[in-house]
Amino acid sequence: MLSDVEALHPKTDARRVVVVGSANLDIVVPVPHHPMTGETVMGGDHALVPGGKGANQAVAAARQGAVVAFVGRVGNDDAGTALRTSLGEAGVDTSHLSVDEEAPSGIALIGVDAHGDNAIVVSPGANARVGSSDVGLAEAVLADASVVLLQLEIPIDAVDAAATTATGLIVLNPAPAPSAPGTLPASLLERVDVLVPNAIELAQLTGSNPSTDVDGLTEAARGLGVGTVVVTRGAAGALIVTAETTVVVPAPTITPVDTTGAGDSFCGALAAALAGGVPVDEAVRRAVHAGAIAATRPGAQPSMPTAGEVDDSLDAGTTGPDR
Repeated sequence: MLSDVEALHPKTDARRVVVVGSANLDIVVPVPHHPMTGETVMGGDHALVPGGKGANQAVAAARQGAVVAFVGRVGNDDAGTALRTSLGEAGVDTSHLSVDEEAPSGIALIGVDAHGDNAIVVSPGANARVGSSDVGLAEAVLADASVVLLQLEIPIDAVDAAATTATGLIVLNPAPAPSAPGTLPASLLERVDVLVPNAIELAQLTGSNPSTDVDGLTEAARGLGVGTVVVTRGAAGALIVTAETTVVVPAPTITPVDTTGAGDSFCGALAAALAGGVPVDEAVRRAVHAGAIAATRPGAQPSMPTAGEVDDSLDAGTTGPDR
């Protein structure tokens, strides 16, 4: 199964992952519930936590043992310094993280309710200035990567340029999804080896009605024309959809504390495993456990588990993939 992906990257010790994406400073506030329009909600003490989909996924991949480089931008401010420091402390190469003198670092305003569910508003700042020139400066490291991991919190021309430059496996997390179906360039999707949407993002990409059942998700995923689509389903785990097969990968049972960054933990762990030549079924299973662990901890980057923690979660015992 999934022989095309596995043949592209046989098992290797290199495990080189390059993430091209966003870095935000998250301002996290616990709230009793998320406000309705016009409502003011009194929250608890806020916390400043390094985040951003790209940076989160880079940290997640590094904690799984991959050799990771990050391509992006921050502002010349305290937030930018904190974001660079957090990436560096996780072992991520930040030599291609540029400082933008004309824009502040990106921030995300995150409310987390009593059930661990979040609502997020992002102010992109310097992330909105990431472009093909940034990708060009990182051409050598992109060409050397086993896996290039992309998201959509930076301009699409930068994402497209990175996919064009990459010579290895391309993994795209289409988040946030485009506002209208068909606006993601077909040329970009054609180059993607593994697409990782959640169920809502899949519906937005295809223009279909949101679905939670396996048959509906499979039909929507196959309509995108990508060789392998991994649909994340939260507490229900994930689906691996190809033209021929659908595999259900269950999630361990947890009590969520904060779901912020759980999807990024999934993507980073998936990229790290694929970069090491791990079969896709097993890579997704590791990613499901990495995402589940992250959801049991507060914050984004601080919640990302190590490879050993994922091993322990797997050893604790859950059922394997169902075909």
